[in-house]
Amino acid sequence: MADQTQPWAERTVEVPPQAGVGVPPQRDGFRRGVAPVGQPRTPRTEPFPVVEQEPTGTGWPGEPAPRRPLSWRLAQLRRGGEWSAAGGLFAFVCWGIWALSGGGNLSGPLLVLVLSLLVAVGLFALARVIGRLVLERQLGRVRRSSRGAHLATAVFLVGLGVAWLQQTEWVVSAWNWVTSN
Repeated sequence: MADQTQPWAERTVEVPPQAGVGVPPQRDGFRRGVAPVGQPRTPRTEPFPVVEQEPTGTGWPGEPAPRRPLSWRLAQLRRGGEWSAAGGLFAFVCWGIWALSGGGNLSGPLLVLVLSLLVAVGLFALARVIGRLVLERQLGRVRRSSRGAHLATAVFLVGLGVAWLQQTEWVVSAWNWVTSN
């Protein structure tokens, strides 16, 4: 039971509905698909004047970068080539040691060398494609060299040379002799 000393605890009195009070009568009644539209408002401010863009020599916004000449692309491929050259030289020397220590016909080892170099070229191309997708398209950077791709190729070629040396018996025995003393 509610506390009657509190004024808000009193029960409200229900009033019976009275005629003519409540919802006001509709002016025109209901018409489907017709909405009253007022007069168009005048704008509060004046629009800015249209200004033509003057060419400044830097290009239009959003315009794609101009295509670079072939000489620029070749120069970009050469930058960092010392890494691939050093890795290739190391792999070639290691291949020579492996091929000559095996004795016999060199056609099999020569085929292994050619296929290994083709894999290295494919790795270089894959590194360039990944660099183009990540650096240029995703991050919006301009690549100025191919040092990363050359470095990845050099690491592969050095690993290949070490693998060839590990297959040479006298190199492995010499390595074990050096590390054991």
